[in-house]
Amino acid sequence: MLFRWDWLRPVLTAPVVPTLGPVHPHALTVDLFEATLVAAATDRHFLPYDKDRRWGTEKQEAVLPEDVVHHPDHTLIPTLWTRGRGAVKVFAYGHRTDVLDQAAELAVKLAAAHGVGTARVVRPLGPETSCPRGVRIQLQDFSAQRCPAPDGPVRRLDDWPVLVRGTFSAFAHIMEADGFAFLDRQVQAGCCGPILVAVLEERVIGAIGPMEIRCDPTGIAQLMPQYFAVHPEARGHGLGRHLWRAAMRWGKVHGAAYQLLQTEVGGASDRLCRTEGLTTLGFVHTQTV
Repeated sequence: MLFRWDWLRPVLTAPVVPTLGPVHPHALTVDLFEATLVAAATDRHFLPYDKDRRWGTEKQEAVLPEDVVHHPDHTLIPTLWTRGRGAVKVFAYGHRTDVLDQAAELAVKLAAAHGVGTARVVRPLGPETSCPRGVRIQLQDFSAQRCPAPDGPVRRLDDWPVLVRGTFSAFAHIMEADGFAFLDRQVQAGCCGPILVAVLEERVIGAIGPMEIRCDPTGIAQLMPQYFAVHPEARGHGLGRHLWRAAMRWGKVHGAAYQLLQTEVGGASDRLCRTEGLTTLGFVHTQTV
């Protein structure tokens, strides 16, 4: 199946591609959507620029090409997530009033057909959305924004004394819900880039990482997404901002052109990024049906 760009482009309210997530607007092309269909033809195949390549050898999500609905005024692209009990997600692109109902019906039907436990509808929304919910897509453009050297007790984890480095695992255990237990295992195995940490009284109380740069679909250097958290007992003192600015400084110094961030609307990271002047590219609202 081939996508028609004159059908698809007008309904792309936010730069979101199934199985790949948010992409830079300059990378949003019909070829990128076509590539997800090619990848689906090869079992658990990663595209070269897929951010998930960092964390495994097999892709857990693939487009269901035979079930794509592609019309002049709306496009529905279903994907199958194979991890755990599995899930079907239908990405709903279009302005017609019944597009969500159509997406929900398709998601339920495909979840039953594939024997998975969850059916979801993923709705990209434009930056002009008045009452957004879900996830905000934000752009940090290193060519347009200054990234001054941060203040505060933030350094690479490997640059701290052994005694301090040894407290990272305890921090990671406390922040397991934010993904840090997984990140700690990657650190122990030497499988990821640097971690920036904030330290008080000889123990890690905040971290952001891994710091890694890879090329996007157009070959431009992109700072990859990071795990980011501050210990509950240390919040409210600006440490999160110190960490975030240190990460942005690292990205700029090491040659990244930009970073895309996804933040829960109204959450602490969302508020931080808004005050730092990032550009909102749109929103993604996911609903279980």
